[in-house]
Amino acid sequence: MGSKPHMSVGANGEPISPPGSADGSSIRVDGRCKVSGTAEFPGDVRPPGVCYGALATSAIARGRMVGIDPSVAEASPGVLLVLTHLNVEGEIAHVDHLMAGGWANSSHRPLSSPDIHYAGQIVALVVAETAEQARDAVHLLEITYEPSSHVGRMDDPNAKSERLAALRPGYRDRRSGDAEAGFVRSTVVIEQRYSTPVQHQHPLELPSTTCVWSGDHLTVFEPTRFVGALKHGLAAQLGIVPERVRVVSPFIGGHFGSKMALSQHTALAAVAARRIGRAVQAGVSRADATTFANHRTETSHTVKLGADRRGLLLAMAHSATAATSRFDTFAMEGTDVSTALYACPNVRAEERVARVDRNTPGPMRAPPETTYLFALESAMDELAHELAVDPIELRRLNDTQVDTVAGRPFTTRPLMRCFDEGASAFGWNARSVVPGEARSGEWLIGHGCAAAALPTKIGSASIRVTRSPDGTVLVETAHHEIGNGLYTILALTASDRLGVPVDRVSVHLGDTTLPPSGISGGSSTTATLINALAQACRQLNESRAGEGGSVEIMFGDAATSAKAREDLERGHIGLASSSAEALAWAFGAHFIEVGVHVATAEIRVRRHVGAFAAGRIVNPVLARSQLLGGMIWGQSSALFEETVVDKSSGSYVNRDFGEYLVPTAADVGDMTVIIVPDQDPEVNAEGVKGLGEIGIAGVNAAVANAVFNATGRRIRNLPIRLDALL
Repeated sequence: MGSKPHMSVGANGEPISPPGSADGSSIRVDGRCKVSGTAEFPGDVRPPGVCYGALATSAIARGRMVGIDPSVAEASPGVLLVLTHLNVEGEIAHVDHLMAGGWANSSHRPLSSPDIHYAGQIVALVVAETAEQARDAVHLLEITYEPSSHVGRMDDPNAKSERLAALRPGYRDRRSGDAEAGFVRSTVVIEQRYSTPVQHQHPLELPSTTCVWSGDHLTVFEPTRFVGALKHGLAAQLGIVPERVRVVSPFIGGHFGSKMALSQHTALAAVAARRIGRAVQAGVSRADATTFANHRTETSHTVKLGADRRGLLLAMAHSATAATSRFDTFAMEGTDVSTALYACPNVRAEERVARVDRNTPGPMRAPPETTYLFALESAMDELAHELAVDPIELRRLNDTQVDTVAGRPFTTRPLMRCFDEGASAFGWNARSVVPGEARSGEWLIGHGCAAAALPTKIGSASIRVTRSPDGTVLVETAHHEIGNGLYTILALTASDRLGVPVDRVSVHLGDTTLPPSGISGGSSTTATLINALAQACRQLNESRAGEGGSVEIMFGDAATSAKAREDLERGHIGLASSSAEALAWAFGAHFIEVGVHVATAEIRVRRHVGAFAAGRIVNPVLARSQLLGGMIWGQSSALFEETVVDKSSGSYVNRDFGEYLVPTAADVGDMTVIIVPDQDPEVNAEGVKGLGEIGIAGVNAAVANAVFNATGRRIRNLPIRLDALL
């Protein structure tokens, strides 16, 4: 098994086994099969007799289809079936959004009526012998629309917002003390508005679905970060018992928040496959992925800070509004982070939701922290400048061991250690404190910093560990390898806890026939599964030390609590849950050096140092890669990424890599990652915190603060493009 490992190809459901390695320190269990091309992603599956589907989408943002004629498309070469609302209406049942107790990334029912709710909505599925024939036939559909007025963007005067507290049961805006009185007592008060744009994940692997019926049983090959939700949600949509649905997804080519759960196109592929009696693969184009998958919605923030002459915060107010669709109340609330990061006796927060005629947004890596910390950490820099106080010292003065709004202590609070180690490596003390003063030839040089914070979440999981008499070990759970190295982490952990060489451990993931697990999200995967696996290994060692045997355990944080039992039950039926009873956060500090050209206003990140404390680091090599990726994405969020919504049509304009800007290797400066020790015995038994998203949180604010230091211009609306500086 060591020198010639068998690598899973997905369709046969066999596990991943690592190559030989003396101690496992430098292996990537799935590395060989990925670089050799033998790793089979869901979109690679080609069942016998498979035919192909292409999707037609709405050209208007709101209104009705008053006519759709599929006859020309149906008569074109190779076409087997055309699905529209005329022959599907009522066949697919309603399911709720994943974040509202359901299974789907949108509660909108595909092909349920002629009504149009957003540009890019699915209006037909064409199935043909080849993918090319299906795509060609889509353009032959004759569709007539009757448009209605729409609200495409949050800045539209007709975009009405509502308090989230009035829409979401159990949600309460955070308040403490008397904010207005605190502002009156403050020596310095700053109040500013900040905004962030629509952004899309755009992973290289596009969504796709391959559906195969065998009698009344359905097998689905689809890249998803929650196979359980897809299984149970699809069964509910089709009106069959979940036991008749199997979902296989051993590898995901990136999701970062997209591929969240049950997508809009999956049930249509299943319906088509059942009608034709053949396997159907429905591919999704890069353009259509912007409306089939989720995205980071636009947000608007007003932050008001009041402080005494030294910089001690006396009052804070954070009002935020985020856009969502008309049919789902989705909002990634973030004032629970922004109003807890620093000590402040008087706090007022309010979160609002604005309805627009677009598809439902969703999580995108570091969902609230990326947007809410941009506003807060930009405001903290503005306050430091107004007070003529070093930005790090302002944060040190307001550092806290407790959430002063809720009165709960942090399990650990290494934020200032991150700032100190990062500042030392960056050379922060040598920076110019006067904006626009530092130059290098034709470049203005600026330095900025910002805090990073990420609440640790932990979910429920079931995991099975089997030790065979020959000494090999098999680890099985229906969780997901999204590129973060989960195969490797689980193999190394089992090797360590069971005392077997790593090349004797195989890992099987991403299949609903395995013990059910939860969603891959919220940086909860490692914390959840490492604790579950460690617990299973302990039980295996205690019950069958030195013998062959198997143990399957169900794991939840504080497993005896009612909440943990509830989470386990929800996970077994594909419902999302993750929580942390303790106030446990990962922390970090970003330091950015930018150059801004004096003539063209071109902005270049020259250096980026990130220092992070995230509990016990299970694999430092994988952790560094995760953090680097987050840091680069943070720069991209600050300087490049924006999905443009056309005001007149309500559609996304730049829906491909040709016009959706992301940085290349040449756009990223020198990168340094520092991992700060953070032993936290309270967070969970293994001391593991979420790490995947902490690398991006706060970067956009650090970039904006560096641009201000270079130019004296304060940019409060992302992304920061050169036209804002000219």
